[in-house]
Amino acid sequence: MNGSTIDVPTPDGVADCYLTKPDDDRTHPGVLFIIDAIGLRPRIEQMADRIGAQGYVVLAPNLFYRAGRAPLWETPSLGDPEARAKFFETLRPLMGTLTPATIASDGGAYLDKLAELSDGPVGITGYCFGGRLGWLIAAAYPDRVAALGGFHTGGMVTDGDDSPHLRAPRVRAEVYWGHADQDQSMTPENIATLDQAMDDAGVHHTTELYEGAQHGYTMSDMGAYNEAAAERHFAALFALLERALPR
Repeated sequence: MNGSTIDVPTPDGVADCYLTKPDDDRTHPGVLFIIDAIGLRPRIEQMADRIGAQGYVVLAPNLFYRAGRAPLWETPSLGDPEARAKFFETLRPLMGTLTPATIASDGGAYLDKLAELSDGPVGITGYCFGGRLGWLIAAAYPDRVAALGGFHTGGMVTDGDDSPHLRAPRVRAEVYWGHADQDQSMTPENIATLDQAMDDAGVHHTTELYEGAQHGYTMSDMGAYNEAAAERHFAALFALLERALPR
């Protein structure tokens, strides 16, 4: 694999991103990797490399570039409740800047960069809140996103009139959701509401529940890591990308 850090201009500045692709002269489909809230770090690079090794150009942006280049902090130990609370106090304002409008703007820049490096529509894979952001990008650019995989994604259904699930009519990508069954941010009722919204909108989708998995199950540097669930996620993601992205 050929991995490096690149800068991607956006309407609001410059996003530092991890870019990885097979070390050959062939053209490969593009995948936009939307990170979890913990940030751009070695685990993300490892996962992006593994996806890229399947024959994809993978771009993983630092979503929090407005606050500085990655890493913005050391990977926190979230097993300590006090440390966890302090970390999320720092993180919450940064997450608040990622509004639907901001995500659509940034997402356009990321898709433009992938268009320079690959052919055809792209796939998106997103983790934790990254799955929700990936959904917003897919809704904003339905003709440019052919596949979306969301893993241990929360907050897809809210009581607000801007709830993410209400954007289902705008999504044209094939969608796969790998929900953790121990995730309070995506309850069985939330999952049913999201599925119904996708059914009503005609979104081609697959929803699976990962039993015994917690929010964050793919992240080996976090306490919620579940190796079996993580491997299942890779298999599902690779199958989705193989179906949806032309070679």
